[in-house]
Amino acid sequence: MKRTQRQSYADLPREPIARVPSATERTASWRTLRPIITLAKCTKCNVCWKVCPDIAIRFDAEGWPEIDFDHCKGCGICANECVPEAIAMVREAEA
Repeated sequence: MKRTQRQSYADLPREPIARVPSATERTASWRTLRPIITLAKCTKCNVCWKVCPDIAIRFDAEGWPEIDFDHCKGCGICANECVPEAIAMVREAEA
């Protein structure tokens, strides 16, 4: 189910929802699904970064999102919240 609760991006906070990055704990070892970003669909809206509970999304020098796979647990929140559907969850073995 895609998100429908908020009215606009303006309803999102200006910073990530998570307050403690998972940089202290590597959660990737138990991930079964992995987010894959299709940059051709990405609008650089930063919603994925704002909703990631592990702050596992970073940005490259040009502002494109990148997944920190050492800390991404594969929860899929980023993919669920991505309006242009630029993030797909794939099985870890297929990535």
